[in-house]
Amino acid sequence: MWPRRFTLVGLCFLAMVIAYTDRVNISVAAIQMQDDLGWSDATKGLVLSSFFVGYFFFQVLGGWLANRYGGKIVLGIAVILWSGFTLLTPLAAFTGSLVLLLGARILLGVGEASVAPAVLNLFSRWVPSDERARAVAFFSSGAIVGTLFTLLVTGWIIVEFGWPMAFYSFAVLGFIWALFWFRYVRNDPGEHPEITEEELRLLAEVRQDDSHNKDIPWRLIFSHRAAWALIITNFCTNWGLYVSLAWLPSYFYDTQGISIVGSGLYSMAPWLSMFFAMNIAGWLADRALSGGMDATRLRKIAQTIGLGGSALFLFAAGSAATPLVAVSTMCGALACLGVCYSGFAPAALEMAPRHSDILWSISNTFGTIPGIIGVAVTGWLVGISGTYVAAFALAAAVHIVGAVVWLLFGTAKQVIH
Repeated sequence: MWPRRFTLVGLCFLAMVIAYTDRVNISVAAIQMQDDLGWSDATKGLVLSSFFVGYFFFQVLGGWLANRYGGKIVLGIAVILWSGFTLLTPLAAFTGSLVLLLGARILLGVGEASVAPAVLNLFSRWVPSDERARAVAFFSSGAIVGTLFTLLVTGWIIVEFGWPMAFYSFAVLGFIWALFWFRYVRNDPGEHPEITEEELRLLAEVRQDDSHNKDIPWRLIFSHRAAWALIITNFCTNWGLYVSLAWLPSYFYDTQGISIVGSGLYSMAPWLSMFFAMNIAGWLADRALSGGMDATRLRKIAQTIGLGGSALFLFAAGSAATPLVAVSTMCGALACLGVCYSGFAPAALEMAPRHSDILWSISNTFGTIPGIIGVAVTGWLVGISGTYVAAFALAAAVHIVGAVVWLLFGTAKQVIH
């Protein structure tokens, strides 16, 4: 029979796809919105970054709710919530009030804040240790698929139907997903009416990691250097990721003179490169782990390759003179970032099997800061310099810091009980 954990991982992947369609569509739509609504580059950067305000402040709450009530109910409600605010985004923009538009984007971020903590809560019960890199990489690659799909169709939707339809059409997907989620997913394998005894035996080891004791070791989490290494590395990895999510279409549009539709299409190649690199690296990491490689060594190698390689490509991308060079360097930068999801990301499950949702929510709270300040600072640097050289050089420097910190202090051993 089809393993029920595959269904769960697949639906978590689709949730991530939908999350990124609803957050990335504005990065393409903002090009036309800026013209129609008379935004400056600074205002555009503020609108693009506002999502991360809600995403930032509700990460830990989302982790606590998942730890308390289980990932199923938390993720299901979250998808319905953010889909509603995606639907309201054009209506807020039409009022002419920047405050209302920022509010809608912030509340969309509130809804999406629970995705990763809820999924890690479920993975801690449903995914065997030698499948975790693949599961985390596949789930995370939903962000790439959502981004690619959005970049592929949003420009066309805007040209044919206007930019508001880019929000209305994507909002519907979340409501459809929720019907399947509540029908086929359970918090614990033992609660699933269709799971086989064979799969239950396979999951027995990771199910023992789950605890009914809900006392969260906050002091230990915030005092352990490995936890802080995860936090800092998350911050540094997400700097380049979020800057690329928000500014990649504008980068091709501004520096290479590519049309709105063309900028979306050019932006697909780097994300496609990241998708393949992420999943291939996850498969190789699980294979190396099954072959006896030390987990900590494995996570450090993956993270160092990911952030170090991305830094080199970003330095080159800032001064790319042709569309081919620009797209090639950004493909390299994002492909390397994809390798990171076999590094620090599955390490959260290994460092804190019973509290991975809390640890990741704290880590991702700090990892959201680049979405707020990194995206806005990029807009400011582009505005004052007229190029992307300084913005990409800053992102590369942040990546190097993250690689060094993880190499020195990161671990894949259980340190939080």
